[in-house]
Amino acid sequence: MTVPVVNAFINFSTGPAFAQAMILNQGILDTNILADAASVIVDVSEQIDYITTNRGRQAEADQFQTGTLSLRIVDQNGDFNPQNPNGPYFGLLSPMRKVQITATYAAVTYPIFSGFITSYSTTTPQNASDVVYTTINAVDAFRLAQNAQIATVAGTSAGQLSGARINNLLDAIDWPASMRDIDAGLTTMQADPGTARTALNAMQVVETSEYGALYVDASGSFVFQDRALTASSVAGTATEFNDDGTDIAYNNAVWILNDVLVYNQANVTCSGGSVQTAIDQASIDKYFLHSYNQQNLLMQTDAVALEYAQAYVASRAETTVRCDAITLDLYTDNYNSGIIAALSLDFFNPITITTNQPGASTLTKTLQIFGVSMSISPNLWKVTFTTLEPIIEAFILDYSELDTGVLSY
Repeated sequence: MTVPVVNAFINFSTGPAFAQAMILNQGILDTNILADAASVIVDVSEQIDYITTNRGRQAEADQFQTGTLSLRIVDQNGDFNPQNPNGPYFGLLSPMRKVQITATYAAVTYPIFSGFITSYSTTTPQNASDVVYTTINAVDAFRLAQNAQIATVAGTSAGQLSGARINNLLDAIDWPASMRDIDAGLTTMQADPGTARTALNAMQVVETSEYGALYVDASGSFVFQDRALTASSVAGTATEFNDDGTDIAYNNAVWILNDVLVYNQANVTCSGGSVQTAIDQASIDKYFLHSYNQQNLLMQTDAVALEYAQAYVASRAETTVRCDAITLDLYTDNYNSGIIAALSLDFFNPITITTNQPGASTLTKTLQIFGVSMSISPNLWKVTFTTLEPIIEAFILDYSELDTGVLSY
């Protein structure tokens, strides 16, 4: 049985970039970063005891959350004791140093997590004085944006598209241009309010005003997708999973039918505007009132705020059974296609899950991946995809196609 090889690297250099530093007259252009000294990058792959990662979108909050990593390594030499003057990392162990997890399979290396260390925790099991475990906890760049307070932001004038605004906000916290994947956007913004807030909050207001998506990918880059991409990506070719052996096998699937994602009234207000309301009375009659509220968004007009409200209700007025999560066991025999899917699929990729039920019935649904978590140890590698309906339905992508006023079906 061939399984992926997990790689773990700690980069003790400062700054956000994960690449090796390039000293003048050395290094590789477009690969390394310019610095006055080489980074101290440590490969701790052979010391891994276990790894857990979690990245994704929280359904109720309707936004992507800070990604997290827990990496436990076996430290038999006291290398990660910050008070060990003979340790190879003495003077280097500090919070906010960088850590990366990758996986290599069939000569391809896939990013798993890239982030910044928040803590080193050392434990010694009872009756095992020669074995020490150091658990390294880390978060992705969302945490850095949450820690950064901003006020006035240069270049943020009225009429600016949402993608340009995101870039200005990333400029304000000196985020490298090489670590961004920013769509142009479809919605024009009001002038930035210039109020005291976190950089993350400012970017998430733009994300919501666009009806787009903002997250940090597995390689550590900020990604901003406008509503065109978030809507159309579900129409791509879906990776198919089935428990009957016809497609990629899976270890477990969780199916659910609930009202958590139902919204049949939306009240949306742009900064300086009046409340714009859209409702779906048929949905209210069926599920009772489920309200969604957003205030102080940055679209320029009440008309666009109304279109946002209408699009939101149109996407969420109904609910059906869905697969909430699917788990893949990479230690399954003859699992080449499953391993490649587990390591390559990420946010917004469409997948079709089929679960065969008693009575010759099935549960089948095509959804998008909105969360990826992994549990890795020497004898275990499981990947769980959490899935959701599209953020915005493709048929209502163009706001101008929506009628003004109350939605009806």
